[in-house]
Parts: sequence; structure tokens; C-alpha cells
Amino acid sequence: MPDRAAEGADGAKGPERPQEPGRPQEPEKPVNPEKPANPENPEEPESSAVRVALWRALHVQADPPPHVLVDEVGLRLAAPDAGWRSRPDMDVTGPGSSRASIVVRARFVEDLVVAEAGRGVGQYVILGAGLDTFAQRRPEAAAGVRVFEVDQPGPQAWKRRRLEELGLGVPEWLRLVPVDFEADGSWPERLAAAGFDTARPAVVAATGVSMYLTREANADLLRRVAALAPGTTLAMTFLPPLELVGSGARAERRATESAARSSGTPFISSFAPRDMLALAREAGFRAVRHVPLSGLADRYFGGRQDRPQPPGWEELLVATV
Repeated sequence: MPDRAAEGADGAKGPERPQEPGRPQEPEKPVNPEKPANPENPEEPESSAVRVALWRALHVQADPPPHVLVDEVGLRLAAPDAGWRSRPDMDVTGPGSSRASIVVRARFVEDLVVAEAGRGVGQYVILGAGLDTFAQRRPEAAAGVRVFEVDQPGPQAWKRRRLEELGLGVPEWLRLVPVDFEADGSWPERLAAAGFDTARPAVVAATGVSMYLTREANADLLRRVAALAPGTTLAMTFLPPLELVGSGARAERRATESAARSSGTPFISSFAPRDMLALAREAGFRAVRHVPLSGLADRYFGGRQDRPQPPGWEELLVATV
């Protein structure tokens, strides 16, 4: 299981460190002084989780409609200072590929959850939930499933407190599952203790996680999900090796890797799509497929004049037990 967790299924969902090409990563500005998002404080969300929440809000505020994902609840949770849109990583004059990636992958996962719920799959697990807001934004869909947000204990407690402060609360069908990933890899057992039915299938999201894990840790994560009930579907992002990234996206990829190293969370793993599919098959999944994230632009941004484009260096694995 990941050593670090942040937004994903968004999410990243694992720590997200993407940024606009050529722009050096800078330390996060503090949010509301009473609720700072300090990446060095284990009792608060990581800066990457806050960044993802702000990118999702920026998509609504700066990009023309129709919006792929409408999420301003994460902005309320993060409570940034008034000048948050002046941050270098929020620059709207750039190509916007990072926020395009964030909203496209989140929308893909949420569409998957809704589609699977229509087939009777009533459980949704978000690994490294960060500031994910599916349960708050889409109660009509979320109420039909039981949502399990898995994250580090400190950020989980912080999020619970913020939800209460905002009057949103934690409904019965939303379970916040604190797991110390560094000390305890038994997250499936923690899920079961929180009410997860191991005999029934689920959708599991692990976005923005795999690149921070060793190959062995990725294989372990895949095995644990593949051991869940038949019909379970995993949506997991991964990064291909740099040599497989198109020349137009390599500069952004290098800048992102450099920023990750500088922040103390270097990328550890990358997988060619065929290798990730093979790893998932070895873990025990019945069906696996590769979904290029850049290819989802046609689905979610088709017909738009601005045509935001997710970077060509992040991919999706969709695997079914």
C-alpha cells in the first residue's frame, strides 16, 4: 500500500505533483491560518491534495463551460487565502494540461462508479482520498453506494473536522477509514472493520499513487485488490517510462519529476502499458485494459474550442476481478 496518500480518484488520489511545463514547484502558500495545509504536518492534508482541490476549483472558475467536473467543495475544505489564484501552479495562461488531467481522470472514475452502481455494485473505495468530494458533490449517486475513503489518520481527522465545520457532516454511507500506510499495510482489514463487505464487489480508485511505490509495492497493491470479491473493478493511474512519452510532453514530465524530487517525494516506478497489464494479470485480475488518459480528451472535451489536453505521460489501468 502507498507510503504516502493524497487526492486521487482524483484522486488522488496518492500524492500528486503535476505542474505546468517549465514552472518550478514552489512551496504551498498557507491556507486559512486556522486551517493551514502544511505538508510537513502529519495532522493536515498534504500540499498535493490541496493543489488538486484547487485545480478542480480552477477548472470551474477559469475554464469555459461545459465543465467536465464541477467541484468547489474541495475549495471550501482547503479554505485557501484570497490570493490562491495567483500561485504559480494556478497560472491559467499556460496550457492547463495538469488540471485537465486531474478533472478528466476524476470524471472517468466517477462515471465508472455510477455505471457499476447501475449493475448492482454498491461499494466504492478511494485509496489516498485526500480532499475527494464525490460524497458531498453527488449525493444522489453516492447515497446509492457505500463510500470508503482511505487515508492517513491525521488528514482523515482534519477532513472530518472540516466537514463538520462546514455543516456537511459525514453521512452514514460515507466511511472515513484511517490507515497508517507506513506502519500498517492491512488496509483491506481496516476496510472490513469499517463495514466493507468482502463478499460483495466494489469499485476501487488508486489515482496518483503508483509512481511513488516500488514495483513490489505496486504488485502488492494489485494483489490485495485482486483478492476482493469477483466483479470488483480497479481504476489506477501509472506513468510510462520517459522514452515512451511523446516529445511534446517530455519537458512537462521532466519538470514534474524534478519538482517531485525537490519536495522529497521522488517518482520511483514507471511502467510501459504492456508491463502494467502483465503485472495486473499476474496479480489475479480476470480482465485488464489500458486507457490512455490523453485519449479521454475526445470523450470529455470533444467539440470545445479551447480543447484542454491532458498530458501524454499519465495512463490508466482498468482491471476487473
